[in-house]
Amino acid sequence: MNRRDLSDDDTGPIRRVTDTPSDRSPGTSRSPRPEGARRPRPPAQRPRQAEPGRRRAAEPKPEPAGHGHAHGHGPAAPASRRVRLLLMWLLIPLAAATVAGMVLLYPWGKDPAKSVFPQGVPVNATVTGTITGPCLAEGQVQVGEPPPDAKPCLTSELTMTDGPGTGKSLKLTLPIEPSTPRFAAGDKVVLSYNGGDVANPASFQIVDFQRGTPLLLLAGLFALAVIVLGRWQGLAALVALGLSFLVLALFVLPSILAGESPLLVAIAGAGAIMFVALYLTHGLSARTSVAVLGTLVSLVLIGVLSAIFSAAASLTGLDDSTSQLIGSLGHGIDARGLLLAGVVIGALGVLDDVTVTQTSAVWELRRANPSLGWRELYGAGLRIGRDHVGSAVNTLVMAYAGAALPVLLYTSLSGVGLGSILGAENIAQEIVRTLAGSVGIVAAVPVTTVLAALIASREPQESL
Repeated sequence: MNRRDLSDDDTGPIRRVTDTPSDRSPGTSRSPRPEGARRPRPPAQRPRQAEPGRRRAAEPKPEPAGHGHAHGHGPAAPASRRVRLLLMWLLIPLAAATVAGMVLLYPWGKDPAKSVFPQGVPVNATVTGTITGPCLAEGQVQVGEPPPDAKPCLTSELTMTDGPGTGKSLKLTLPIEPSTPRFAAGDKVVLSYNGGDVANPASFQIVDFQRGTPLLLLAGLFALAVIVLGRWQGLAALVALGLSFLVLALFVLPSILAGESPLLVAIAGAGAIMFVALYLTHGLSARTSVAVLGTLVSLVLIGVLSAIFSAAASLTGLDDSTSQLIGSLGHGIDARGLLLAGVVIGALGVLDDVTVTQTSAVWELRRANPSLGWRELYGAGLRIGRDHVGSAVNTLVMAYAGAALPVLLYTSLSGVGLGSILGAENIAQEIVRTLAGSVGIVAAVPVTTVLAALIASREPQESL
């Protein structure tokens, strides 16, 4: 019985299915012959009857090439010398440019930036009791009924647990507003001490809750989950995450606060994070090197698109948080560059995921069928990438939408049309972040896939 071959559009150029073993008897030829004609078979070649209790040895079957989103690809085989030299010629200049950028942009010899407004010294305290009543200063007494429109105040009794007034009690009064936090007995809070008389309540102000313990517990739970599932690779990922935070805290933030270009600082910092995180997590291999190249190209594209369209849309970057930052610094800062820096750093995590997945998929396709050329590898890898793009773009859009949710809610209260809402500065910034980052993610799939196909196709079979 004849069967139609499955097309490459459905299965990819990995293998073709023609006849199943049940369609022909063992030993028959695949070449056509006249109907009814039989080929004489020597008696020695006739299949033996299987003996009872004996099992025929199963022939090894090739593993089907499919797409999974897991990243546990295992250690990659060593690349050939030709591939290693090619990657070195491509990556060493980029790594050197990253290091040079960090050296040139770091504020050597400059004092750390400080706020021009006094921030106060943080002091921990515990709320021992609260009373709701009229807003009265220390020593004042309410006479008669308060006015109908008078707002009540919350008087909190606190005991300081550290700082210059450890063990001392004080009372602080706050007007009850919709935006005022609700404090209750037993709450652990943070006070701001302005350096005045410890016995004077005016020297202190409640600024926030203490959150150290729950955050540490959540971080410990996160680290435990990553190590249990990822084992040594999970531990390497945690170390890479810690180093990424160090790059942000010790290079990106001080350099931007010192007045350097936020976009250049973000590109240099993102390059350093990418080199450290990818090589430490996935190992020093040709696969990882291709993922690094694809990520770098996509980051540059995102930066260029963000710069072009933020200028075309006349985005200033002066939202509430940026305006507060400029006021605290006491000098100007490139607000639009700060916006672009956020776009580059925000897209880095999703780009790593996309490029590593695409590179590993191409390498596994070549390992499954070493006869594939770079065009066939590219076509098959691109089909896998199409499935990945949708989820990656949706991840980035939802991440930005979630971060901008209060801004979206506040803007929607204006009652103006949808066009005016989308054109507002705060909303337009998020649109540029989302769309520029999404274009970079979409472009990362063909860029990384073609790089991986070109390099993987030059690997000798014994190196796969």
